[in-house]
Amino acid sequence: MPALPSDQAAAPAPEDSAPSAWAPFRHAAFAVLWGAAVFSNVGTWMHDVAAGWLMTSLAPTPLMVALVQAATTLPIFLFALPAGTLADLVDRRHLLIGVMSVLALAAAVLATLALLGGVTPWLLIGFTLVFGTGAAFVAPAWQSIVPLLVPRGQLQSAVALNSMGINISRAIGPALAGLVIAAFGIAWPFLANAVSFLAVIAALLWWRPPPRRASPLPAERFWSGLRVGLRHTRASQALRATLARAVAFFVFASAYWALLPLIARQELAGGPALYGALLGAVGLGAVGGALLLPRLRQRFGADAVVVAGTGGTALVLVVFALVKLPEAAVAASLLAGASWIAVLSSLNVSAQLSLPDWVRARGLSVFITVFFGSMALGSLLWGLLAGLVGIPGALLAAAAGALAAALLSWPYKLQQGAGPDHTPSAHWPEPLVAVPLTPDRGPVMVTVEYRVADRNRVAFLTALRELEKARRRDGAAAWGLFEDAGSPGRFVESFLEESWHAHLHHHARVTQADCVLQDRVRALHDGPDEPRVTHFLTPDGR
Repeated sequence: MPALPSDQAAAPAPEDSAPSAWAPFRHAAFAVLWGAAVFSNVGTWMHDVAAGWLMTSLAPTPLMVALVQAATTLPIFLFALPAGTLADLVDRRHLLIGVMSVLALAAAVLATLALLGGVTPWLLIGFTLVFGTGAAFVAPAWQSIVPLLVPRGQLQSAVALNSMGINISRAIGPALAGLVIAAFGIAWPFLANAVSFLAVIAALLWWRPPPRRASPLPAERFWSGLRVGLRHTRASQALRATLARAVAFFVFASAYWALLPLIARQELAGGPALYGALLGAVGLGAVGGALLLPRLRQRFGADAVVVAGTGGTALVLVVFALVKLPEAAVAASLLAGASWIAVLSSLNVSAQLSLPDWVRARGLSVFITVFFGSMALGSLLWGLLAGLVGIPGALLAAAAGALAAALLSWPYKLQQGAGPDHTPSAHWPEPLVAVPLTPDRGPVMVTVEYRVADRNRVAFLTALRELEKARRRDGAAAWGLFEDAGSPGRFVESFLEESWHAHLHHHARVTQADCVLQDRVRALHDGPDEPRVTHFLTPDGR
């Protein structure tokens, strides 16, 4: 099941000083969970192939076949944000075990119905929605546990191995599904998927994660945590640029995934074995691409790699539209896999590098939401268009759109978050209060008073614009800067937070990069003392 964009990275070491690509396998927890994930992903790919192929028998129209892909991705678009918030607030291991158990049961029920011949088109769509919803809750939690499995210096290698594992399963699962369907029937891939979930559950039950660091602060509230995560995304230029590039690619690349069952059956006049072979070729191409990717990214940079991957995807769409030979389709699928992993990995790493630990699951859930929302939107779009102009016309339109979007999104540069240090600085002193405050007391207005000489005015205002973004990324709901009309050079910065509880969490979130920026601002302060910080609260009615 964890066949989703993977996973975390802190600021990585440069490529030339990176650890061995296989180093994470020295850690038993990583090796066991990686193996269980590969086994589960094989089952997931077998399920996906069977679901797509079953729909071509139950309702062989472009829209209904594309709806299977949309039903997989739409729940992730809808639920990934609350799932990411939940993964930041609860025990992720327990959350994963619970969701995987539900999905194993659902897969077993679907297999039983398929054996009895009781699956209808809309029932299949309903079960697909269930699996998509489960994937939405698995993805952020699964992605957030990787830093617990390996040392920080091996995170990049762990990310690469996770991507390779996903694509190994993609190479095995579809081909195996084609053989199983042909030999035993459509129900058996669903049963294999149910069994595969049990492997992940067993691995999670065996794993004992390190204890979470105790915090003196009360846990964040769910809705407050969700709002803070969205504020962080809105204020993070690095993450927003990554999301823009993701939309520009995935909306158009989704045409391949949405229409592939019909390409195999109608355009190439093939059966389930050919469909499985095409998906298997995608997996093999992605494995090869993952092996070459570090060298390509080091030489050309992430932005160029994404453009090259987009061009490769466009070429694949053109081949499928114009060439009706199975051999050409398999060769194009190899290129599709290499192009897909080049773009997905580059975008995923860019998202990772933009996120501090405290908001990691929430930030990645935004990336997942954009990823699957784009895939769902694209699947519906290309399914409808194929019904109107035919499959080749839809594929050619998607190829042209992908190239145009790559050019238009070029100004949004990737990996802008690679430089800043996102580790907590803990340099803010505890706020002084005259009486104990309840956590819900608020809202809170914090003011910081500066004295700035005229010679430093431009530099100060420039630095404060950067500081505004940092305040908002760390949870501030509103921000302002004011100058005293009667005393030029006397500035008051203010920012609002929802409650005293939220303000205390802001203290814990401030990063080393924020500390450097605040030192820069303080250096421009011209007063005899440090800038004066004051906390204001709404009256309590006493």
